[in-house]
Amino acid sequence: MSASDLSGRTILVVLAHPDDESLACGGTIARLADAGAKIVLLCASRGEKGAVSDPALVEDADLATVRARELQDAAKILGISDVSILGHPDGDLRWAEVPQFHVDIVLAIQRCKPDGVITFAEDGLYWHLDHIGVHERTYTAVKSFGPWAPPLYYVTIKQGLIQDIVDAARANGAALRGRPFNVEPDAFGDYARPPDFVVNVGDWVPRKLAALRCHRTQIGPENAFFHLTDEQARRLLGAELFRRSPLEAGWASVLEQLGEPVTE
Repeated sequence: MSASDLSGRTILVVLAHPDDESLACGGTIARLADAGAKIVLLCASRGEKGAVSDPALVEDADLATVRARELQDAAKILGISDVSILGHPDGDLRWAEVPQFHVDIVLAIQRCKPDGVITFAEDGLYWHLDHIGVHERTYTAVKSFGPWAPPLYYVTIKQGLIQDIVDAARANGAALRGRPFNVEPDAFGDYARPPDFVVNVGDWVPRKLAALRCHRTQIGPENAFFHLTDEQARRLLGAELFRRSPLEAGWASVLEQLGEPVTE
């Protein structure tokens, strides 16, 4: 089966909060979906402890409800057909409800029988403890399947990318407030292990940005992602990086069919 036809294949994506799917690998998700793959998203929390870009967005509802709705909107844009929001405690995903979270992931794998699983690498994109907890739980859940485990992939980010996005937005005259996602830009990709392959998502960047902008409580108009030109967005966001877990998988890879090896 070619990378242009992934009909009948399923990819399980396990992440921590609404908006992680769009930021970490939204372009890859959209490209996989367009190739015919079914995308199943397991979101560990409802993001109830996240920041709020505009209090008016949550006047009539709690933040968790609003963020769940934002996630559903982003999922439609990216082509995610199955979204499960688990409701584990935001801010405590590394330590709270560990046995239940493990079971949730195992059951998802049993249910959808994925041809590949995507989650965070050990660095959690920017050393976010919730992200690291999701990495740990997903690794142990996949490992529990032994030789029948699906291929496991870690999404990562190039150090300096978020700072480049901030710099581009400022060069365009944007008056930015605060830090992207309340994190120092240089923390993204800091000490990340080198990727094994890169997925070209240049043609899917508009969808990635549109999905990101669905998460309005997190990415408001004073966020750098709102102030990139089309050319800047394609240049900066047109590649998504992955590393394959050393776990032995029981069948052939799917995600790598889309990617190109990183040789440097």
